[in-house]
Amino acid sequence: MRVFDLICVILAVGGAHLLRFGAEDASIAETEVSYAAVSVLLVLAWSAALEYGGTKDTKVLGTGTEEYKRVAASSLWLFGALAVFSYVFQLQTARGYVSVALPLGIFLLLGSRWIQRRILHKGRRDGLYLHRVLLIGASHSVEHLWRRLNQHIVSGYKPVAAFLTDSGTVDDELPVLGSTPTVEDVLDAIDHRKADTVAISSGADPVFLRHLGWALSARDVGMIMAPALTDVSGPRIHIQPVAGLPLVHVTTPRLEGMKAFAKRSFDVLAAGALLVLLCLPMSLVALLIKLDSRGSVFFQQTRIGKEGQGFHMYKFRSMRSDAERQLEALIQLSEGNEVLFKMKNDPRVTRIGKWIRRYSIDELPQLFNVLKGDMSLVGPRPPLPHEVAAYEQHEHRRLMVKPGITGLWQVSGRSDLSWEESVRLDLYYVENWSPAQDLMILFRTLRAVLARDGAY
Repeated sequence: MRVFDLICVILAVGGAHLLRFGAEDASIAETEVSYAAVSVLLVLAWSAALEYGGTKDTKVLGTGTEEYKRVAASSLWLFGALAVFSYVFQLQTARGYVSVALPLGIFLLLGSRWIQRRILHKGRRDGLYLHRVLLIGASHSVEHLWRRLNQHIVSGYKPVAAFLTDSGTVDDELPVLGSTPTVEDVLDAIDHRKADTVAISSGADPVFLRHLGWALSARDVGMIMAPALTDVSGPRIHIQPVAGLPLVHVTTPRLEGMKAFAKRSFDVLAAGALLVLLCLPMSLVALLIKLDSRGSVFFQQTRIGKEGQGFHMYKFRSMRSDAERQLEALIQLSEGNEVLFKMKNDPRVTRIGKWIRRYSIDELPQLFNVLKGDMSLVGPRPPLPHEVAAYEQHEHRRLMVKPGITGLWQVSGRSDLSWEESVRLDLYYVENWSPAQDLMILFRTLRAVLARDGAY
């Protein structure tokens, strides 16, 4: 990783030097310091900033957005310090040099980290680069932790065995080595199972944990505490030591005030720009729909938005005009989840409809909903009225924010998801919203659309 980061930094700084000064060297105004020397120093300083900015911390590599945030933050802090240094010592640094090096460097570094992450994920799916984890805790907590780690193996943790602190049972696929273990039992299991990490969930004795922590530290074995919290992102968790106890504070981000204004501003600007860029392709799609079958070009459907308010959602019509009347006859053939009707070979879909659905082109008119304020670019899936009528109490939390054209449900399988998984993803978005997450979802949406994951 250090080699790839160094290559990216050299390319960015070298590229900025060539674009600004060409093959010839130059010096900073009123000094004898050449930009060649500045470039060398900048490469070294940038590499050091990435090193000491925690961008290579194994706890953030391979999952989440924290790695990308640290790369960007370390780069921005470095160039901020460079600007202050130049101001204090009145050095007339060429603006063209800096304005090329910084964005080019961040772009190359983030792109390199993304490629490395894809390689890392593939290796982990193949059983490589994994931490072998020994689980300790109450049976229900251990089984939940085991299932979630197995479902997200790209995070790098593979449970290999467990000790239970109660008389319960877990899935037979997870080997249980005993109950109420001693420190010696755990150390023996580490040796036999070749574990390098111990994950402790609820139910363990505090004195036992203290002694176990000392023993694991002596062996350089990782120790992870897994509290009984699910679907909580990192920025919401703050640890405060009080009287020797690590108290975990959990906050809920509220989409209001300046945050709401920033999200709405981004929605309007991005939706407007996309409509300008796509006006001609969208006009062509509308013409093809009109030529392919009878009926309106657009399909309008009542959906439920923020705080339970209904609105008309727009889509390009992909079905025959009598599709709604035929739904009752096909309901038994649904291939979606237990709430949403989906068919991979729906006979109501037109020839053009199959194509525009395959690449989610039918969703583009929802950009008008974004401009109107009914929807956002990113958010929970916009539900139908009969779905909301059947919601359980906790599911109404999905309506705390505007629905989105895309969201976690879109980039995680869409029609292939169960209803429970769809709800879980939407609630996760509502309770862990952040601008960085929105940008990540938009990026992943492009990949999901091109790959046609779960689209039918």
